[in-house]
Amino acid sequence: MTPPGERLNIALLGLALSGLVGGLGLWLAGQPQLAGPVWAAGVVPVLAALCVEILRSLRKGEVGLDIVAALSMSAALLVGETLAAAVVALMYSGGTFLESFAQGRARREMSDLLSRVPRTATRHRAGALEEVALDAIAPGDLLLIRQGDVAPVDGTVESAGAMLDQSALTGEAMPVRLAQGHDVMSGSTNAGEAFDLRATRAAADSTYAGIVRLVEAAQASKAPMARLADRYSLLFLAVTVALATAAWWFTGDPVRAVAVLVVATPCPLILAVPVALVAGLSRAAHFGVLIKGAKPLEALARVKTLILDKTGTLTDGRPQIVRIDRLGALSEDEILYFAAALDQASRHPVAQAIVAAAQARGLALPVPEHVVESPGEGVTGCIDGRQVIVGGAGFVAAQAGTAVPEAAVIAAGTVVVSLGVDGKLAGHLVMADALRAGTGDLLAGLRRLGVARIVLATGDRRAVAEAVTGGLGLDALHADLAPGQKVALVLAERAGGPVMMVGDGVNDAPALAAADIGVAMGARGAAASAEAADVVLLVDHLDRLLPGIEIAQRSRRIAMESVVAGIGLSVLGMIAAAFGYLTPVQGALLQELIDVAVILNALRALRIQPGRTAARPDDAAARVAHRDPGRSADR
Repeated sequence: MTPPGERLNIALLGLALSGLVGGLGLWLAGQPQLAGPVWAAGVVPVLAALCVEILRSLRKGEVGLDIVAALSMSAALLVGETLAAAVVALMYSGGTFLESFAQGRARREMSDLLSRVPRTATRHRAGALEEVALDAIAPGDLLLIRQGDVAPVDGTVESAGAMLDQSALTGEAMPVRLAQGHDVMSGSTNAGEAFDLRATRAAADSTYAGIVRLVEAAQASKAPMARLADRYSLLFLAVTVALATAAWWFTGDPVRAVAVLVVATPCPLILAVPVALVAGLSRAAHFGVLIKGAKPLEALARVKTLILDKTGTLTDGRPQIVRIDRLGALSEDEILYFAAALDQASRHPVAQAIVAAAQARGLALPVPEHVVESPGEGVTGCIDGRQVIVGGAGFVAAQAGTAVPEAAVIAAGTVVVSLGVDGKLAGHLVMADALRAGTGDLLAGLRRLGVARIVLATGDRRAVAEAVTGGLGLDALHADLAPGQKVALVLAERAGGPVMMVGDGVNDAPALAAADIGVAMGARGAAASAEAADVVLLVDHLDRLLPGIEIAQRSRRIAMESVVAGIGLSVLGMIAAAFGYLTPVQGALLQELIDVAVILNALRALRIQPGRTAARPDDAAARVAHRDPGRSADR
């Protein structure tokens, strides 16, 4: 359905076009005395609507460049230049319509996201299926997601696996295979067989509801550059009136003053900035970077300092196997096989990480038998008829009745999980919260985009932080920080230029709010950090910062190019009109060409293709550890 404001713009454009064409027809038919009133009739409705809009703006204390358009049409009518007035009316109404069309085009990708929201869901209830409204879904409900369906709420895969197309959310072209227990974002499309989804959030709290709020905020926002244009509009208005007055004063010809006013009709400043920046918001959303409005987009383009949290941001936030040490005849795969098979019975994060590692290697895990779990220590049970023990070294040794082995030499931040099979120590699985793959290349790419200073801010111990970040070339490392100290660090770094803070936990929320631009890891990050942030990365891939920053920079550059070129050409045209080289009609046509060129240039932001500034992941860097060695025996 067409909004009322857009219908009015279409009606005014139709009246202006009808008046201009009708008058030209009469003039060509040899009826110039009738052409003038027809041209004027097409101008009056546009001028009246413009005056109403100006009065509304003045009541709100806003002075815009619409005043120049009203002056040019009024002056042209007063001196009898009705054709010029008709051209200006068509130019202004056409520019207004083109602005709404351009912004609608720019928002299309965001609107496509919203249009995909399902209205109902299929829920399992008492052995049957029922169709329910989204609002009726509660955390814990089991939903059936058929092939082609869109996940209605955030949840986890309850079936053995699922194939999901997340391109509308993340920009990833290929569907991804998610294992049982993996998180699913609402808005993902089922690209494979039907699967069951266990809801973890209500619809109002899910990813799609957050996107709706972000889009609404983006559409309502006004960027600092737009405000800057409003301020310069007063200067442009003063220059325009001065030139028009001088042209009339020194020549005694009011037509020259009208020509100056007509050329000055200021669509470049009115249209270029919002069109380019809204286009940038749309483009960033396509790459899984949700920016909460045009103001954060411009701030993102000017970032000079980056402050990174560690756990869950610089690192994955989940333990991963970095090494398997053999102590007997079992191979590495056999050690992982026995440990993972038994750990299927435990919900401990370390146990689940071992199971995930085995599944990633394609190991078929049997169901464990006679399982006994000692919380925080380990698990015992039977696998393929063999007695298996998994846990800390002390726990495994005690259960097996052997001496505690000498502690393995491990890096700071690692966790050691021991395996015993048939009463003998079989090996160790060395685990760590690994650095995200490709982090070094990511930071290099950020520096190429103009981020001059990169700082780590973590609440973890300095030894662990140094082990994780060795070789990354950070400019500073701050460890053992409380949330308040992170805020103080952000404020201190702002002295060197705009600061961007990236984090994912509740403890990062104050620092995200204090930074010039706060970025939250949205897929697994805390809701508090996502609410406090200016930018949300829809997937937990830190490399999304690269296209986000590049799109912001190029959108801002396109906006500035449009403003400078449009206003520069307008000023040159005004000077030419003041010296009599342009008639009012010629000036109106020239300004129309300038306006169309400016808007088309601003729309280039929709075609921004961020370059691939990051190389392939560094496998060695991905093995850097993070955990506290004092907890190596803890389960």
